[in-house]
Amino acid sequence: MIFIILRANKLPLKIQDFISSLPQSVVKGEDISIPDNVARKILKIANVRKTDIFYELGYGNNNTVTIAAKEFKVKRAVGVEIRKAMSMKAHKRIPKINNSIEIIKGDIRTIDISDATVLLFWFTDPDIIDQMINRFENELENSARIITIWSPPDLMLPTKTEFPFFVCEKPFKYARNIKQQIKAIYGNPCIDFTASWLLVEKYLHELEVVPRQYLRFVNMLQSMIIWINAWNMGVTCEDEIPPPVQTYIGILKTFFNIDLSEMIHRTK
Repeated sequence: MIFIILRANKLPLKIQDFISSLPQSVVKGEDISIPDNVARKILKIANVRKTDIFYELGYGNNNTVTIAAKEFKVKRAVGVEIRKAMSMKAHKRIPKINNSIEIIKGDIRTIDISDATVLLFWFTDPDIIDQMINRFENELENSARIITIWSPPDLMLPTKTEFPFFVCEKPFKYARNIKQQIKAIYGNPCIDFTASWLLVEKYLHELEVVPRQYLRFVNMLQSMIIWINAWNMGVTCEDEIPPPVQTYIGILKTFFNIDLSEMIHRTK
């Protein structure tokens, strides 16, 4: 996780400028490594077993395929990585365990995934998600499981939820809209300020990717972005912007020079 100090600017930095100042690999989640104990938790939640063929789509610096092969004894563990340098590093550091581990340099949108029974899929680009959902529907066998972090792919309904981890099993089911999906997952068709704060807090705790000294700031920023996006989509529980949201938006603007106000654009 990379943090940028903004106090040197005299004028508040608008959120689009703030995000564009970050490396795109960080914004898209490409360079966020999953700690080993988190990887183990993910594999347990998906009930990964010896008969499975596990794919991690976007392998990066993780040890998930090694853990799947070594500790969960899967039939085959495959890491897919499009970046040449990253895939070469992965080849050098993975252990040889009865040839059960394979690193493929390739694009997840084109490589063969038809034999996969469990896939870890952690991408946020809507175009990639749409393309991969189509592939999951057409190429995977029934009972294949898709593991995602933070949310299910698009409007999929998870068969298992241990937030922020979701497992969707084929044949997949879909919500008609975002409200139906939120209700199916959280039991409530809307998100209030408290829920947005607690969801981010749990996400940061479970992923263990943010240094402790930055947790409060990241929790504040991310929960505000979630609540504002929910407000804009008309799925907040509040009819008016609540005082805590106004307060935290003010804190981010005053003390961190990050202006989130331009994100609020829902019209009544």
